[in-house]
Amino acid sequence: MTGGDADADGAQVRRLLLHGARRVVSRCRDFTAEALADWGWIPAGSEAGEERVEDVLLLVSEVVTNACLHAGGPEEFVLRHERGRLRVEVSDASPEPPRPRGPRSPALPGGHGLMVLDRLAGAWGYEARGPGAVGKVVWLEISLLPGRTPEPPPAGRL
Repeated sequence: MTGGDADADGAQVRRLLLHGARRVVSRCRDFTAEALADWGWIPAGSEAGEERVEDVLLLVSEVVTNACLHAGGPEEFVLRHERGRLRVEVSDASPEPPRPRGPRSPALPGGHGLMVLDRLAGAWGYEARGPGAVGKVVWLEISLLPGRTPEPPPAGRL
């Protein structure tokens, strides 16, 4: 794991290396929850804010689980936060893009992850990893509740 830094655009960035890690879904959810708390996304006593955080954690679970099931497991998990927007990136070694399954009953378990991304994320997609790297990065973006700015982080935290 690496801590938080700022990128060239001034966004706050946190990275979690996952090569061969166990319990990656829960590790990524915990990592995200801690970052969201540090970045002021978890408001005290706000049901709507808590629901938004639950949406983010569900989206994290979906993209990380998809990497586990369909791409040999995630290699890196990255959070980028800037001006009330969060970008989640999951890197894996598979060049195969995410593909929705054919039509299926909502009552059947599994196969609904991309539908969840479509409904809850502001945007999502994938791109090839950088030069010399094999695989792809699946990303999603989500914003804080409209009309609300993040609370400033406590002193000494990113």
